[in-house]
Amino acid sequence: MTPRRPDDKPLRILVTGFGPFPGAPRNPTSALVARLMRLRHPALADVAVIGHVFPVSCRAVDLQLPDLLARGRPNALLMFGLAARTPHLRIETRARNALTTRWPDRDGRYNTQAAIVPGADAASFGPHTRRLLQAARASGLKTELSRDAGSYLCNYLCWRALEAARAGRGPRLAAFVHVPRVAPGPVTAAELAGAGAALLLQMAALAKAPHARRE
Repeated sequence: MTPRRPDDKPLRILVTGFGPFPGAPRNPTSALVARLMRLRHPALADVAVIGHVFPVSCRAVDLQLPDLLARGRPNALLMFGLAARTPHLRIETRARNALTTRWPDRDGRYNTQAAIVPGADAASFGPHTRRLLQAARASGLKTELSRDAGSYLCNYLCWRALEAARAGRGPRLAAFVHVPRVAPGPVTAAELAGAGAALLLQMAALAKAPHARRE
């Protein structure tokens, strides 16, 4: 029998993080994505885990996210970002229609508008965020739901992902998780990896539900 290639697996989960940015020369989400791509678990036997690390720039998100969704056609999207001043995990429940005009991105670009889309309301991820909350807490890390993903690149990626889902260009099963700094921050890399694995396994379980499939 010919071995099945990872991209031939029936389910595909895209896992993303961010690279460094001003004030965070080491972004723990990059290493987290790499660890989750190497994760081996029976529940992932029929799941292809696709990893990607975005540069911290709006232009990079706008160029790379559509390509990732079109080429990978993921059934689920699990996104991670750094919240350096938060000592616990935050599972975002919505994306705000907000952009900071105070801080530049990695390219040195400043936004000139305070909204991503003129006149639009916030966009919600959906009730599955509570299942993710339970999974993360079961890993042992303090985790809370959040209604404010900020106004920097994390929130921007949330918005673009939900926008793609509404337009049928991306999976409706999507989530964004803000993580704290790792040691000497409030959590260790191993603790963060454990929580990330729990979240990935829960996303896989949700993606296997018939109503979540996106062929």
